[in-house]
Amino acid sequence: MSSFDAFLQRLFGSANERKLKRFWATVKEINALEPRFKAMTDEELAGMTPQFKDRLKGGESLEDLLPEAFAVVREAALRTLGQRHYDVQLVGGMVLHHGNIAEMRTGEGKTLVGTLPVYLNALAGEGVHVVTVNDYLAKRDCDWMGQIYRFLGMSVGCILHGLTDEERRAAYAADITYGTNNEFGFDYLRDNMKYTIDTMVQRGHAFVIVDEVDSILIDEARTPLIISGPTEDLTEMYRAVDTLIPSLIPPKRQGKDVPPEEKGDYELDEKQRQVTLTDLGNEHMVQLLKEAGLLTTGDLYDIENISMVHHVNQALKAHKLFQKDKDYIVKNNEVVIIDEFTGRMMQGRRFSEGLHQALEAKEGVAVQPENVTLASITFQNYFRLYDKLAGMTGTALTEAAEFMDIYELDVIEIPTNVPVKRKDYDDEVYRSFDEKNEAIIKLIEQCQKKGQPVLVGTTSIEKSEHLSDLLKQRKIKHNVLNARYHETEAEIVAQAGVSGTVTIATNMAGRGTDIQLGGNAEMRIRNELGSITDPEELSRRAAEIRAEVAADKEKVIAAGGLYIIGTERHESRRIDNQLRGRSGRQGDPGASKFFLSLQDDLMRIFGSERMDAVLTRLGLEPGEAITHPWVNKALEKAQQKVEARNFEIRKQILKYDNVLNDQRKVIFEQRKIIMSSEDVSDEIKEYRATVVEELVERHIPPKAYAEQWDAKGLEEEIKAVFDMDLPIVDWAQEEGIADEEVRERVLRDVEHRAAERAVAFTPEIMRYAEKAVLLQTLDHLWREHIINLEHLRQYVGLRGYGQRDPLNEYKSEAFELFEGLLSRLRLDVVRQLMHIVISMEQPPEIPQEGPREMYASKPEFNAGGEADADPYRGQRTVVNQDPDVPVDPNNPATWGKVQRNAPCPCGSGRKFKHCHGALV
Repeated sequence: MSSFDAFLQRLFGSANERKLKRFWATVKEINALEPRFKAMTDEELAGMTPQFKDRLKGGESLEDLLPEAFAVVREAALRTLGQRHYDVQLVGGMVLHHGNIAEMRTGEGKTLVGTLPVYLNALAGEGVHVVTVNDYLAKRDCDWMGQIYRFLGMSVGCILHGLTDEERRAAYAADITYGTNNEFGFDYLRDNMKYTIDTMVQRGHAFVIVDEVDSILIDEARTPLIISGPTEDLTEMYRAVDTLIPSLIPPKRQGKDVPPEEKGDYELDEKQRQVTLTDLGNEHMVQLLKEAGLLTTGDLYDIENISMVHHVNQALKAHKLFQKDKDYIVKNNEVVIIDEFTGRMMQGRRFSEGLHQALEAKEGVAVQPENVTLASITFQNYFRLYDKLAGMTGTALTEAAEFMDIYELDVIEIPTNVPVKRKDYDDEVYRSFDEKNEAIIKLIEQCQKKGQPVLVGTTSIEKSEHLSDLLKQRKIKHNVLNARYHETEAEIVAQAGVSGTVTIATNMAGRGTDIQLGGNAEMRIRNELGSITDPEELSRRAAEIRAEVAADKEKVIAAGGLYIIGTERHESRRIDNQLRGRSGRQGDPGASKFFLSLQDDLMRIFGSERMDAVLTRLGLEPGEAITHPWVNKALEKAQQKVEARNFEIRKQILKYDNVLNDQRKVIFEQRKIIMSSEDVSDEIKEYRATVVEELVERHIPPKAYAEQWDAKGLEEEIKAVFDMDLPIVDWAQEEGIADEEVRERVLRDVEHRAAERAVAFTPEIMRYAEKAVLLQTLDHLWREHIINLEHLRQYVGLRGYGQRDPLNEYKSEAFELFEGLLSRLRLDVVRQLMHIVISMEQPPEIPQEGPREMYASKPEFNAGGEADADPYRGQRTVVNQDPDVPVDPNNPATWGKVQRNAPCPCGSGRKFKHCHGALV
């Protein structure tokens, strides 16, 4: 900051201070109302809710009600929880109400702040959603803050994993609904796979507050939620290819000018997270595949072997890019993804494009079948569905540009209620891991001797367990908190402030639970006194525990508060700030220091060789460290570069995903219209007319001579589509007949046949069949369309080599694919309805819900990658058929069990699932 900028800031205040200034006048207004509501009885205070609702109906706005509503919530919180909102928390509530992000330090009471805008916006009756990062926090906050809402006459629901549709519908019908980002997103996708409006569970997207908004809207922005269904089992292929990867020769040296013989069989780029075969590697891999009998003809990159390229690439990634206990763990014979930002296990999520299967083969566990995408949405696009979006976190300012650019969210820093006393020391940089770990252990020992609690943040499970082993060797008592022990997460974190306690945690494990100096008395009371039934005994023991905690807190404060030790810098400054923020809550003392080595990932990737050479020349002795503010600045610059690159990746992905999102909105809106309609016969009639017009135009071009007509081809297509024998060849020989006349005759006969079928099946059943066929065909085509777009996105990057913008190419081709989808929809729906045979005994039931298997996967959207293998290859036409009964195309009873993706036995030329299988 220049001296002139500093002068202006002193004169006018910072931009953040100017944003906050307008809220302080309202805070005074709220405080002035306090005596009025304090004098009310509980019934009178709760009676304010219906009064507020009536005033809203009378024309007042939420802004008009804000001071009184906030004052009512503050008084209700005091009566139910014994907690009164601070003035800065009122400011935070206003920031959220206006659709911004409130950055509040750890321990400033974000959970309580959320009650203010949640109550105010719930008065509108459209439902308010509160999103948390895990089920534990969703349930905790729903029960805890729900006391305020229920006291004021509001209903509260909670969406957790494993609920039935009825339970979910009831939770969404409540005034306020808590849940995780995954559950809200999955419910949206599932709703748009339902077949009737009354089976949908969500009722709209009015207002949402996202807790830990940086984690959900930044860290997980590249992780789409995907509903997928199983496809062909390729277990043995993954296992076979996996056995070949260890035979590849690793590179001796990396770089542009390295001779080919030293590059080995593959090149590893840790910055870009990519691994590719070299020319020598391709030759070696072809040799290995042929020896194993997996490649019979041609080269690896011949078109018939494209699926083999996919398997090789994924196996190579699994072995060379993904590390056990860092990117994933093996638990209960399953590969479970580890969130790179929080260190938590991501149960139920699977890497896509066959990568998860490659990891399962690598680890020797059961390989689950691949899945094909049925519906997907990114968190970026899901949360932009809401009319008003707000968020709260302790760390958002470093990503303020991204929040504004992508979500139009302004980040406003809320001042702390009490000044922060934590001391943040300069980083210490060592030359090796061992020297760094020795320094960390020395500091832990010093803290433990004087009774100061320590929280050690690591970046992976592997590193947390390595440090744990070192502490065990020194006989230093400690707790380990990582994905392996997430069940005890809240308990370990809650007691991490007890004097002399040492806690090792992966990154931000335990986020959302405050570390209280001296420990958490309430949690101790729950855990230790749960079996006591005598009220007097319970009260006495509880008082003893509270006294012990208070005494221990004084001891910890005297020792300097919670000491945060970072074992290395993360790619993002925000994650480092989150770790630091665990100490110094509500004016408590504390300290933080990061220890680094030149062998750390961030240091190694960003030129540690040059730094090592400089340190050697400077005469840095083993065990010595560099400590200087300039080192901190240099590291921050490296982190800023990584953050900027990750932002660009997310932005680019969003540009591509926006194309799919626009099409998704059209399809989902169309589904709702169809589901809401009692009768879609008018749309079907339009489809028939359009299909006839397209068929006639294809075979009888406008203004073409009669001898140029393909009358025979048109006659055959009319037979295939409408199941009608029309004498089109004879019509074409009539004197002076024109293409318009042929079209009118075909359409007239088609409409006549459609009317006959409607009478034969009864109009009621025909209307039902039309609606069912239309919905199911739309779903089938949309699923295929998603796969096509995924493959297009992977291939379109190659267009850049031809000086063409891949994004523009993607937009153009995606639009053509979408037009093709609509054209196929009309053709397939008409064909099925003209061929369908409906049983008059009992009408088929419309499925009430979509597939139950849900996986949130992590596709890797690097352009130019290989497409997935064809999911439809190897399908047989008819199975389980009685060999004594010949297949009759006109008699479905003779077809046996037909594979969904096989050609339909009726001879239409379409897949069974798009033809007679649509209603089976």
